[in-house]
Amino acid sequence: MGMGGGTILILLLSIFMGVDQHIAQATNLVFFIPTAIGAIVMGIKNKNVQWKLAIPIILAGIIGAVISSSISTHINVQLLRKLFGTFLLVIASYEIVSWYKMYIKEKNRHTKKENKIK
Repeated sequence: MGMGGGTILILLLSIFMGVDQHIAQATNLVFFIPTAIGAIVMGIKNKNVQWKLAIPIILAGIIGAVISSSISTHINVQLLRKLFGTFLLVIASYEIVSWYKMYIKEKNRHTKKENKIK
């Protein structure tokens, strides 16, 4: 659905274990950083990194992380939970629509192939 293990970790910690949303998101980052570093190292080693594309994305990510972490420390936990939930719903909806469009496109392609054979 376009969501990784970090999303599930945040949900488990905040909803089922009662951990504060800020702590759950920080915990997710602690687990994410070593994994991301490993993926970056392997990507560079295998020459899969397009630096002209990666540099602007890295800079935007750093700036976005600093700004959003600063904002989130001043947001009420309940509002932060609602924003996170809304974010998850938007991502899930997008993924479902994308999957459906892909399914319809594949179905149409398959139907056209069958019609050509007949």
